[in-house]
Amino acid sequence: MRPFRAGMSPRPWRPTVTPEERIAQLEQQIKDLAGLSPAEARDQVLRQAEAELQDTLIRQRDHARAEAQDQARHLVLTAMERLAGSVPAPVTTSVVPLPNPDLKAKLVGREGRNIRAFAQTTGVDMIIDQGLESVTLACFDPVRREVARLTLLNLIVDGRIHPQRIQELHADAQATLSTSLKEAGEEAARRAGVTGLPALVIEALGQLRVRTSYGQNVLDHSVEVARLARLLAEELQLDPEPAATAGLLHDIGKGFASDNPRSHAQDGMKFLQQHGLDPQVCEAVGAHHREIPSELPLTALLIAADAISAGRPGARREPTALFQDRLEELEKVAKGFRGVDHAFAIQAGRELRVMVRAEDMSDEDTARLATQIARALKQKREANAPPLTLTVVRERIFQESIH
Repeated sequence: MRPFRAGMSPRPWRPTVTPEERIAQLEQQIKDLAGLSPAEARDQVLRQAEAELQDTLIRQRDHARAEAQDQARHLVLTAMERLAGSVPAPVTTSVVPLPNPDLKAKLVGREGRNIRAFAQTTGVDMIIDQGLESVTLACFDPVRREVARLTLLNLIVDGRIHPQRIQELHADAQATLSTSLKEAGEEAARRAGVTGLPALVIEALGQLRVRTSYGQNVLDHSVEVARLARLLAEELQLDPEPAATAGLLHDIGKGFASDNPRSHAQDGMKFLQQHGLDPQVCEAVGAHHREIPSELPLTALLIAADAISAGRPGARREPTALFQDRLEELEKVAKGFRGVDHAFAIQAGRELRVMVRAEDMSDEDTARLATQIARALKQKREANAPPLTLTVVRERIFQESIH
């Protein structure tokens, strides 16, 4: 090394290694100490960070889910506490008081012809108890039972009780029922606080008065769902009017005859679309059984309100629904044969009465038809089913006017 003397300029310092070389040296030292390459060390750090983050996310998710469940439970309870109302459990009988006990004999008729004609015309059993001042009408079908009740009331007022008059007043009662059902629809809309519905929608809504689902009256259920949906919407700070409308109309498809019993949501949606209702209401009605996809908040709200009403203790009764399904199946089997006009399952399902069109069937055809129906019923019959009597009726009535 050259000695430094005064007056000489110092030689500039130059590092023995470059920064890049120094980094490489440090990385090599880390590798030697850890036994890992930089890529392996980086992957290990990333895996550890990912595991810690995943654990944090799981805890946050569980906390958010628990908090959401608490809020949802509070929301539902608040809405239910604000809903005050009772829904009577429907029955399969109607009781008609008699103003005069002497009417019992007239209702039965000579050799029971009037009571048989009443059951044959209406498809409803008339039960007359000598110890009571009333008559009981029994039928699983609420529509037939209501028409029979109106027919009986008119017979009592009219006083002329014979088979021909029973048929005439039965036809009048069917027309009267249409008017009363429209009034029921208007009353349901008023109870639900829903206004501005088209007249045809009101009429279709009234049809639910005589419909049941698992023993629960569909119109009462619809009003309850409408009120619950309104309360839930208010709690969620959503528009309560579409919610109430969707709740009231969500089962309107059950009032229509359909070969597919599961399509009432679709039937209702199409019907409401045809009458120009709010598209969101239509979509919510169509999706309330998740048959079509929907991301509307209104749909989720309607599903919740429907489940609350249907799941209320005592709201629905499975045995009643199974009993009604069995009787409907009996009638459906008979109606599937050519020449059958209508069929009634009466006597709590112990008798099936089938009416045929006299102009299409001879007596021999009717006898063969009875055998065919009996064979079909036997194939579908359950092992523990009660005894069943099949009655096939072919009747011709001749009437002349004499002036």
